[in-house]
Amino acid sequence: MNRPPILITKALKIGAAMSFKDRADAGRQLAARLRSYKGAPCVLLALPRGGVPIAAKVAIQLKAPIDLILVRKIGLPGQPELAMGAIVDSDPPVVVRNGDVVHLARVSERAFQDVQDREWAEIKRRRRLYLDGRKKISIEGQIAIVLDDGVATGATTRVALQAVRQSKPKKLILAVPVGPTETIEALRSEADEVICLEAYDDFSAIGNFYEDFAQVTDSEVTALLARHSEPPG
Repeated sequence: MNRPPILITKALKIGAAMSFKDRADAGRQLAARLRSYKGAPCVLLALPRGGVPIAAKVAIQLKAPIDLILVRKIGLPGQPELAMGAIVDSDPPVVVRNGDVVHLARVSERAFQDVQDREWAEIKRRRRLYLDGRKKISIEGQIAIVLDDGVATGATTRVALQAVRQSKPKKLILAVPVGPTETIEALRSEADEVICLEAYDDFSAIGNFYEDFAQVTDSEVTALLARHSEPPG
């Protein structure tokens, strides 16, 4: 399949102004880039919490509903910061294993399953918290747009895209304001289209490209999802 080119601007931000005032500003800029999808059957899938304010601005432009894509790391017992896999909120849940870590650490199937079950319980808790029991929006046959406030290593984003792909969208798009050039290009294989407003060869933290990168609260996420969980009208 022929894939559209990645939309990026390469530059180094040495002594330059911040790229984005805040997440709302970044969301508006992404919405402008995505306006050709207005009126198309789209579902916006936000990675919480930072992706939700981004998706809210896109939702206004595209008149599309927002759902969440929840991803949890499956940490190695005793070393939870080391991922032996990941689990993604879908039906059924998608589990990705890091076979090398599982093999080298000699993790039993029971041990892996125990951690997996805990992380799945946390995903369900967060979905209840943020969406108050509302049903997941069907992705099959629709244009699925995965959104976040930026990409760093791309590990979480990659797993999220793989899970969304299994739900059989008509088209899968990744849309982010900023990320490292190498990571953005690597993610091209996971999506039909990748839109990144600015990609940098010399990349630091995502927050360095925002004037205001304050943590998004649970109450903000809940309010935005309540407002945009259904398409307007």
